[in-house]
Amino acid sequence: MKKELDLSEFIKQLPKVELHLHIEGTFEPELMFKIAQKNKIKIKYKNVVDLKKAYNFSNLQEFLDVYYAGCKVLLNEEDFYDLTWEYLTKAKSQNIKHTEIMFDPQTHTQRGIKFDTVIKGIHQAMKDVEEELGISSKLIMSILRHLPEESAFETFKQSEPYKKWIDAIGLDSSEVGHPPSKFTNVFAHAKREGYLIVAHAGEEGPPEYVKEALNILKVDRIDHGNRSLENDKITTELVNRKMALTVCPLSNLKLKVVNNLKNHPLRSMLDKGIIATINSDDPAYFGGYLNENFIEIQKALNLTKDEIIRLVKNSINASFLDDIGKNKLLKLLQNHLDNY
Repeated sequence: MKKELDLSEFIKQLPKVELHLHIEGTFEPELMFKIAQKNKIKIKYKNVVDLKKAYNFSNLQEFLDVYYAGCKVLLNEEDFYDLTWEYLTKAKSQNIKHTEIMFDPQTHTQRGIKFDTVIKGIHQAMKDVEEELGISSKLIMSILRHLPEESAFETFKQSEPYKKWIDAIGLDSSEVGHPPSKFTNVFAHAKREGYLIVAHAGEEGPPEYVKEALNILKVDRIDHGNRSLENDKITTELVNRKMALTVCPLSNLKLKVVNNLKNHPLRSMLDKGIIATINSDDPAYFGGYLNENFIEIQKALNLTKDEIIRLVKNSINASFLDDIGKNKLLKLLQNHLDNY
C-alpha cells in the first residue's frame, strides 16, 4: 500500500503534458448550472447530484447525448472563456505544463452560435492563462464524424479568419459507422492548408479505422487506438512510424471500451514499443483529470516508476511543440527527477 501511495504522490508532482482533451468535456456540473442560470436556460436535471447520476454510461453514444445536452447552455464568448479558464486552472493544480485542447465548433454553430464567439472565448482564456499561470497550449479544431463532410467544409470556411489560432484538425464523435475515409477530401484540404492532423480511431471502431486514419487521412497522431492491437500489421505500422496514441484509461472504463482497468491494453502497447500517452479525454464526465488517469492505471497495471516517466516523456515528445519547447519540458522533467 505504501508503494502505491508513494507512486501516487510521485505522479502528482511530475510536470506533465496532456494531448487528448475536449474542452466541452471539462464542463463540470457546478459550472454548467451556473452558466445555465446566468443565461436563463433550463436543463432537465434538477441539481448537480441529479446530473452526476446521468454520468453512468453504457457506451459512447449515451455519453455523447449528455455531452451535447450540456453544451446547449454555452451561448456567448464569456461562457467559452469561463469553461476554458476553469480547465486550465485545474491543469495548473495538476502540474500540467502544456496541453493541446480540442473543441467541437459544429456542436455550437449547428445551434446558432457563431464560430467567432466560440473560438474567441477559448483563445482568450488560453492566452490569459499562458501569461498568468505559465501553461502553454495549442488548439485542435475537431470535425464531428456523424455529420456529412459538407458540414466540415463549411466549418473550415468559418475558421479561415482564425487560422493562426488553430494548430491541428481532428476527427471525433460517434465512431462506429463513420470511418475516417468518410472525410478523405476535408483532411486532404487540411493537409494542403498546412494543418497537423489527428483522429479518433480504434476506440469503439475496428482496427481498420486506424489503418484508414494512418493511410488516408495521413494523421500525425492517433486518438485512442486501443483496438490497433487486434491487428499485428497495424501494430507494427504504428511502431515503425513512431506514431503516438493518446490513450484515455478512465474514459475507456467509463464507456465500457474495457470492463476493468486491469484489462486495459496500455501494458501491451508499451511492451510492443508503441508510443502511448496518458490523457483524460472528457474528465468532467469520466471521473478524473490527468493525475487520476495516471494514478488509476498505475494501480491497475502495477506500472513502475520508470514506466510512468516513459509515459510522461512520450507525451512531451508526441506534442505539437517545436523542438525548443519539447527540450524545455524534457529538461524541466529531468531537473524535477534529479531533485525528487
